[in-house]
Amino acid sequence: MSVPTASIHAMPRTESEVAVEVRGICKNYGDVEALRQIDLDFPRGKLTTLLGPSGCGKTTLLKIIAGLVEPTSGDVRVNEKIVTGPGPERAFVFQDFALMPWATVMRNVAFGLELKGMGKAERQSIARHYIAEVGLTGFEDKYPHELSGGMRQRVGLARAFAVNAEVLLLDEPFSAVDEQNRRKFQEDLLQLVEKERKTFIFVTHSIEEAVYVSDRIVLLSRRPSRVAQIIEPTIDRTASPDAIRRDQGYLDTVEEIWQGLKHYVD
Repeated sequence: MSVPTASIHAMPRTESEVAVEVRGICKNYGDVEALRQIDLDFPRGKLTTLLGPSGCGKTTLLKIIAGLVEPTSGDVRVNEKIVTGPGPERAFVFQDFALMPWATVMRNVAFGLELKGMGKAERQSIARHYIAEVGLTGFEDKYPHELSGGMRQRVGLARAFAVNAEVLLLDEPFSAVDEQNRRKFQEDLLQLVEKERKTFIFVTHSIEEAVYVSDRIVLLSRRPSRVAQIIEPTIDRTASPDAIRRDQGYLDTVEEIWQGLKHYVD
């Protein structure tokens, strides 16, 4: 099946507006070609979602940007500097939380700051701020096994924010929670995007979630994955969550994306 023609609903961006540049990224796992010639710009201070069929390489691309996986060819630049591994300007929120089971919420959130050598009082003050931001005040001394899945994911988000990284990389962060909590997390995420003014790169399987939270949506094709289409939803973010989900522009964008993806579904 041929890849749809790229549809980019945006004016060309200047270098100063771009936080992350992906150029000619290819990734092979032995004989399996996962990514083929990916070229993308991620605008500063915006949330961009990677969306595509299962197994298309969304998480692989995210981990290449994070410096956790080395590409077969091509390069990634953050603030015009080539990525050669993990760096303090990027923070990764894992799908499976990746919390230290033996550490309290406070210690988990402050851990990145501890690794930087920050003093205990200062790092706990910063951690406490972000624990409050994600709605976990009062749980500072709890351990991961004492928290629900949704609460553990909030700890992961707080930890990523605490290190003050410029780029937040989120790998399906809400996939392990129920629908009610997922919707609440989506609303919380939009508030944090607005407040923090950081660059977010977000992976999800949900078309509705992508449209609800994203400034830009990158549709990836079936493996070997290429950029199939780029969509910028035009949604009034000042409306209530319920109004957004009923908005015709939201519904039309969901349908447009489904039409672009459905021929990749078996």
